[in-house]
Amino acid sequence: MMGQVIATMSSATKSFDKQKVLDNINLELQAGKIVGIIGPSGAGKSTAIRCLMGMEKLDQGSADIFDTKMPNRKILKRIGYMGQNDALYDDLSGKENLVFFGSLMGLTGTALDRAIEKNMQLVDLLDFLNKPVKTYSGGMKRRLSLAITLLSNPDLFVLDEPTVGIDPSLRVAIWEQLRELANNNKGIIMTTHVMDEAEKCDYVGLIIEGKLFAFGSPKELEEQFKVTSIEEVFLKAEVNAK
Repeated sequence: MMGQVIATMSSATKSFDKQKVLDNINLELQAGKIVGIIGPSGAGKSTAIRCLMGMEKLDQGSADIFDTKMPNRKILKRIGYMGQNDALYDDLSGKENLVFFGSLMGLTGTALDRAIEKNMQLVDLLDFLNKPVKTYSGGMKRRLSLAITLLSNPDLFVLDEPTVGIDPSLRVAIWEQLRELANNNKGIIMTTHVMDEAEKCDYVGLIIEGKLFAFGSPKELEEQFKVTSIEEVFLKAEVNAK
């Protein structure tokens, strides 16, 4: 059964200093699916995510979420966004950060306490709940950012390299949670440079030099490029794009 389409980019084009960073990108995400965006550094992955959210203005084309043209503040309440840079308050404890962001999302009382405990357990930071964030390592900050993103249980997750700096065993637990969210009809779109993560996505979009070079399920892409892994797809596509 086809899921409801909850996010689309149509003919999305964006330039910085006359250089095209996105070149006529068409993408869609259905509820209950995970879409992974891969590509070399500087290919336009983060820009695509930011334009989808309406954080960057497209030169041409459109980005729509829940049938609403972005940017739109009301829609943002239904989105969990995690950027590449951790937007945390270093002088506050992990818990104080969670309470602050949770209250912005409309969570209070027992519901907020439960969400904090559940998500800090997922990212293995319960023991550091009351420690100042400035004492956290880079990986711990990343994990706290992910816990904050998951807090309000939104309908759409937009994640920019969410597992950078997170050790492999914890990544497995986080992926189990992402899959559970998708099974509960949430939509997830994420950028990743970890190829075994791309294999776990329902669909993979490969962006090279601002163009959507290929899009399909991991299996479809492997068949299209006549290879046996997404890593080989990536390598072969890079050669073909030159």
